[in-house]
Amino acid sequence: MTIKKLTILHNNDMHGDFLPTEVDGHLEGGITYLANYIQRVRHAEENVLYVNAGDMFRGSIIDSEFRGISTIELMNYLSPDVFSVGNHEVDYGVAHLLFLEKCARFPIVNANLYIKSNHSRLFKPYEIVNVGGLNIMFIGVITEEVLSTTKNEEIIGSFIDLWEAVEEVGVIIDNYKTTRVDLTVLLTHIGYENDVKLAEMLNPEWGVDIIIGAHSHTLLEEPTFVNGIPIVQVGKGSSYMGRFDIEIDTAQSKIAELSWTLCPITSETCQPDPIMEELLNSYKHRTDEKYSRIITTFKRPLTHPSRYQETELGNLFADLLQEDSSYEVMLMASGSIRKDVLGPILTLQDLKEVVPYDEAVIMLQVTGKQFRHMMQFMLRDEALEPEAHTEFYQLSKGMRILYNKTTRQIEEFKLNGEDITDERLIRIAVQDGFHYNSFSEFFDVPIEEVWANAKPRKVITSQFAIFEELLSSRQHIDSRVEGRIEIKE
Repeated sequence: MTIKKLTILHNNDMHGDFLPTEVDGHLEGGITYLANYIQRVRHAEENVLYVNAGDMFRGSIIDSEFRGISTIELMNYLSPDVFSVGNHEVDYGVAHLLFLEKCARFPIVNANLYIKSNHSRLFKPYEIVNVGGLNIMFIGVITEEVLSTTKNEEIIGSFIDLWEAVEEVGVIIDNYKTTRVDLTVLLTHIGYENDVKLAEMLNPEWGVDIIIGAHSHTLLEEPTFVNGIPIVQVGKGSSYMGRFDIEIDTAQSKIAELSWTLCPITSETCQPDPIMEELLNSYKHRTDEKYSRIITTFKRPLTHPSRYQETELGNLFADLLQEDSSYEVMLMASGSIRKDVLGPILTLQDLKEVVPYDEAVIMLQVTGKQFRHMMQFMLRDEALEPEAHTEFYQLSKGMRILYNKTTRQIEEFKLNGEDITDERLIRIAVQDGFHYNSFSEFFDVPIEEVWANAKPRKVITSQFAIFEELLSSRQHIDSRVEGRIEIKE
């Protein structure tokens, strides 16, 4: 038996999280410390691979200002051996992503994004990396339910569900059985719960050895084993790196021994990489000059701890969009608020990072009966799970919903203190694009039925302009959780 050692480093969902955060007297995360950790392991171990399971874009002004070009350059220095496409890779448009791929000096894989008209793949579905005489196959997987922005790209498609994704994995592995593969790794961007389902559905004869996941931002302290396959994921940002140390029996092309470690990236465990620091600062200096202007101050830091509950920041942004409007209730998508904490000083950069999607707003008219059903569907059990692939909405002031989780019924449904009757017509507003296009899916009310009440109307062309204008005109802003949405256990 011939044993060879292999180390696989991996992370996911970086979202432009390039700068460290100060926590209890030390720094956590940051791409300069991350680069140092990767380089140290590469020098210390003989056979090392670094892979990323997707979503390098969106989340910081350094990324959005340069439309991903800065991110690609920083990632080029990290030199991943394989990168798998995530849903936010298409945020700047599929055409721009294909341009960014040309700028990348590392392979980008995806097995199931294709052009609908001729079924041509957009990316190479797999990459076989040879390291120390070992052949390691990486396959990239994503499903349509996580590809929000491609709903607007009519020529782009993806396999709809896990069943078809599983079949595609089988096709790829079967087609390359003539190539000696010592280890098969799936780089998935479908969420932890779907990784578990995927592992249950895989044919054991295909020989998938590892699933490295992403999308749900799940921070695992140890692998989850399903059908003997370890599933791992390291949260989001740049604060952690996952590390596999594997011994492979090359005679049988199988794992003889495997261990996995969750490695914190901090100023106590790493040193800043000077080259990465210089590269990062070249972009940071330009964004600081442009976006360091102070817009306003808050009385205290405002929070958005979960996208599945009423939050201080959710109330703030919903109220700003509803102020002096022609509609009665603003439904602000929780997922479009991209920071957990904001303030007390708010700069233009902070604002662009917390609400990076500058969307229009569409006004619709719904009956009280339709509105009740929409909210009851939004609050269903499976939609409140951390791994849920759906949306939760923050409501503007005046709304009061008391939902009984046991009976799965709304017990109190009021607007400005008055009960909302089934017959009442209410003017609501949602963000254009993904949320308006997904109205039927997210609210379980056919959009055609809503159109029958009144013609939809675009009432705001730039939500960011509203935020900037209103916040700039006031100081010492505060926002509280008021019980607009109360869930009774």
